[in-house]
Amino acid sequence: MSKELDAIQEVINDPEHIRNIAIAAHIDHGKTTLTDNLLARAGMISEKLAGDQRFMDFDDQEAERGITIYSANISMVHEYDGSNYLVNLIDTPGHVDFGGDVTRAMRAVDGVVVLVDAVDGVMPQTETVMKQAMNEGVKPVLFINKVDRLIEEMQLTPEEMQKRFTEIIRKVNNILRKYSDEETAERWQMAVNDGTVAFGSALKNWAISAPYMQETGITFSDIIERVNNGDHEGLSEDAPIEEVVLDMVVKHLNNPQESSQYRIPAIWPGDADSEVGQSMAKQDQDGPFVGVVTNVEDDEHAGTIATARIFSGTVHEGDELYGIESHKEERAQQVGIYSGPRKLTVDEVPAGNIAAITGPDFSTGETIIAKDAEEIQPFEQIEHVFEPVVTKAIEPKRTSDLPKLIEELRKRSKEDNTIQVDIDEETGETTVSGLGELHIEAKVERHLEEQGIDIEVSEPIVVFREGITEASPEVTGKSPNRHNKLEISVEPLEESVRKFLKEEYEEVKMQADEQHEIKEALIEAGMDKDEADNVMEVYEENMFVNASRGIKNLREIEEYLVDAFKEFCDEGPLANEPVIGFKVKLHDAKLHEDAIHRGPAQMIPATKDAMTRGFLQAGPELIEPKQKLRIDTPTDTMGEAMTEVSNRRGDVIDMEEEGDSSVIKCKLPVEELFGFEAALKSATNGQGFFSLIDIIFEPLPMNLQEEKILDIRERKGMKQEMPSLEEE
Repeated sequence: MSKELDAIQEVINDPEHIRNIAIAAHIDHGKTTLTDNLLARAGMISEKLAGDQRFMDFDDQEAERGITIYSANISMVHEYDGSNYLVNLIDTPGHVDFGGDVTRAMRAVDGVVVLVDAVDGVMPQTETVMKQAMNEGVKPVLFINKVDRLIEEMQLTPEEMQKRFTEIIRKVNNILRKYSDEETAERWQMAVNDGTVAFGSALKNWAISAPYMQETGITFSDIIERVNNGDHEGLSEDAPIEEVVLDMVVKHLNNPQESSQYRIPAIWPGDADSEVGQSMAKQDQDGPFVGVVTNVEDDEHAGTIATARIFSGTVHEGDELYGIESHKEERAQQVGIYSGPRKLTVDEVPAGNIAAITGPDFSTGETIIAKDAEEIQPFEQIEHVFEPVVTKAIEPKRTSDLPKLIEELRKRSKEDNTIQVDIDEETGETTVSGLGELHIEAKVERHLEEQGIDIEVSEPIVVFREGITEASPEVTGKSPNRHNKLEISVEPLEESVRKFLKEEYEEVKMQADEQHEIKEALIEAGMDKDEADNVMEVYEENMFVNASRGIKNLREIEEYLVDAFKEFCDEGPLANEPVIGFKVKLHDAKLHEDAIHRGPAQMIPATKDAMTRGFLQAGPELIEPKQKLRIDTPTDTMGEAMTEVSNRRGDVIDMEEEGDSSVIKCKLPVEELFGFEAALKSATNGQGFFSLIDIIFEPLPMNLQEEKILDIRERKGMKQEMPSLEEE
């Protein structure tokens, strides 16, 4: 242990010799096996066990399920070209239900090894992890895994293999171009010749790259011959995977100082010329302390441990830290660096590194600074690719466990902000939302059981959305005291504007120096110029526009109108589900002269009343979440797989055959997906599997609308009748 620590401490203060990297891929493409090999190189686990031990899957469930659920960190020293380099590595999950862990890991690192299975090729989750990396300004290199299977099982010729590799590299570069600007895509393009692509077998512990071939004289023909002769052991001695991959990491992925030049402006909206901005750009270890919490875990012995990427300054044991968003002061009782399940304690961790800080009770995504330092703008919130769409109600079997249950759930959502916990103060009902059934099961239900809390869990609930299909007439909303009237209309938001609000608005807003830049972006997205000039509020995928002319005292009530608009969008009139794609226009208002008669108790109900009247006259509809999926199955069971899709109200979008297997692209309502994995396995003799491409929202079929609205209303204890203007 001390030898390992000594080696790390020699380079921890030298940013040029540090690489912060993640390993990311589609599920089952071999990330954890590759990580084991890298650890074997660092002398942390036996080389014989590498590939089998799954050292980084140290949670019991991970070993049971054979998948990675939590991101795991490790620091190791690698010698390259006569110098030692500190590699801080994060092994991330591949299952889409744990995509939040991947996004958070990307905030902590500067580079990523994208791993692709040579047999499966580029899969939907490969694209998702690359999109997450591009959003965070993280540079990729490519490792093509399971090459031994192409040689031994599929018996491809060298030409066929080359064709397959070329296709994988082309697809990965296309994804790079899709999610980054032209200049970055050009600079970061991956190719065999320059060594930004390597090939190998993580399970058999060998790899090769063009530079390594030149250096050692090993040719691709040698590899094919030796694999065919079963000489994997000899190959792993002559071309060890750890050396090839870590050489590629050191040579082609940027150090913290290089990456901060483009990453800091992309993820921190503060003043680049300020003292702290300059310090982060240099990753100055003597500058003001700034870190971002990228993970939080509770250790039963040590307490809360926050993983933080240090962007400026140094964190020391005993430092008093301040969380900018939570306004909390917390003490760093211990600081350390990661070694898988172990933490190595050190006195301090400087900028450019990933630290384990024991003690502070901060949430994931929090920007932290020194307690007495001048407050700075926080880093941008970590944006997840997918939003939670599955909800379960959870209650303790013993009422006495309720406080403990609530505390544990709050901890879970603090650790993983793709888990949303909602506690209804009136009914006491506690609901948990996540990215999928497995997400809630693995990260919440299992955890509560381990804490000794017996729970009752409802069947999964899907959160629908509410929307409108046409424009309403102008309608009047009256305040309870009858002294104030609002004239408004509602209409569907233009599709192009809605897409802009969903995908780009927050970023434009963060980076815009002046209001007119936001207006120009809205006009470019397809919005009317007059309306873009008079946007009062944007909330989720909805917009409130002032279309009036000179309403007296409007400024004084604007805040109440906006609050009412947000409340309305959170709970629509059909079934209290969130509203999307909704534009409200304020045309006129008659307000009481005396401010006391137009306070929030009058204006909020008047606004919500008008919006409800407009909404119910604008073709209201319930909108359901759907998952776009890719299903891979042997061609002879394709018919059975398609039957499973159509039995669940699914639509097939595309279908193609690749050798003996078929790829079906389809979309399925999330509500119909429960149990789909098991049904698909059963229909395809255990050989079919699916992966998520995207989550979309589409109107529920007309013949199901009323039944579903009444179902949801019943579940929520609302009146058992369709909403109408009279009732509302």
